[in-house]
Amino acid sequence: MGATLKVTCTDHTSAALRALAGKCIDGAQVRRMLALALVLEGRSRSEAAALNGMDRQTLRDWVHRYNAAGIEGLKSRQSPGREPYLTKQQKAELRDLVIRGPDPATDRVVRWRCVDLRAEVARRFSVEVHESTIGKWLHQLGLTRLQPRPVHPKKDADAEATFKKTSPAWSARRC
Repeated sequence: MGATLKVTCTDHTSAALRALAGKCIDGAQVRRMLALALVLEGRSRSEAAALNGMDRQTLRDWVHRYNAAGIEGLKSRQSPGREPYLTKQQKAELRDLVIRGPDPATDRVVRWRCVDLRAEVARRFSVEVHESTIGKWLHQLGLTRLQPRPVHPKKDADAEATFKKTSPAWSARRC
């Protein structure tokens, strides 16, 4: 059999651990506290682990974490995950780029599409992503990938208004 499991952190008694477990909202942490309470009552490592749905070795690891960090050591940890492709500063630059819109002379497009932004991100930040990722980033930035129809640079608003006022087709539709 394994060596005796010693709980050296004497911050809480078995009853105190059970009371704290009743107030905790993290189910995994509750299970760990109850297993430790059983160990503090003198139950064997195998029995305490089996009653709480874990392996002996897992319980041993949790006792070591409890001894080192107390109740905080029993909390579930989030893994950091992979690093984002773009930093916050780069995302802010992307947002400004989208809001400013493309320059038809240099960017060779009249409106940003995800495929265009994908190429621009690859050019500026050396990051290759899928078009759907660009759409997700736009959503996170509070923007939409749906853009209004572009306005022709030579459009004459006064001529359009005059046409609407004098056109028989337009007048018949308004009635």
